[in-house]
Amino acid sequence: MTSLRLDVWSDLACPWCYVGTRRLEAALAGFEHAAEVTVRWRSFEPDPSAPRVVDASSSYAERLARKYRVATAQAQAMIDRMTATAAADGITMRFDRIRPGNTFDAHRLLHLAAACGHQDAVKERLLRAYLGEGACLGEPATLVALAAEAGLDEADARAVLDGERFAAEVRADEALARELGVTGVPFFVLGGRLGVSGAQPAETLRAALVQAWTAVARDDAGTEAAREGATCGPDGCA
Repeated sequence: MTSLRLDVWSDLACPWCYVGTRRLEAALAGFEHAAEVTVRWRSFEPDPSAPRVVDASSSYAERLARKYRVATAQAQAMIDRMTATAAADGITMRFDRIRPGNTFDAHRLLHLAAACGHQDAVKERLLRAYLGEGACLGEPATLVALAAEAGLDEADARAVLDGERFAAEVRADEALARELGVTGVPFFVLGGRLGVSGAQPAETLRAALVQAWTAVARDDAGTEAAREGATCGPDGCA
């Protein structure tokens, strides 16, 4: 039976990754072979050097303004546009609540979730917690509680965070991303052949699914292709 593997590089602190997740869901909902598609969420950290918890004494708009060297009002306008885009895809984003920090441990839990068959649920819970509820993903206790809500065994989650399990898997994902030339997320690789960059509209993702499925069904490597869209990278979201 023909099947299609879909690898998605993304980060849990990335607004466009959350939007891309919703658009992928919509694309799969209209794809006749969706039941034969296996989605694997892969790790990507725009800023691996970020501290576990970032000082949040200034607002998100103020931090964004410093990063892009623009006025705070201009940064707030960027936030407002992102919020409206997310809302159009059914996502509530609260940038006034965001507590930034390192997401490495959160990615380790996603690998545990994949091994336990709960990766989609854990991914969704962590994205919603960070971008909508003000959860700090750099705090181990917060991660354990959120993972348990999404179906992971609390003791297993705590054991992972207390040790180094799945650290190598996170680094392997990131190394593969570098090999593929991935500099921003979300980034989709369909069937190991077709790369799609950014939170593309559902129609674009569905067309890519059809193209990749056809190539896999014909056992034809096809032509490498790439599409570019909005991503989050080391310098921020664009």
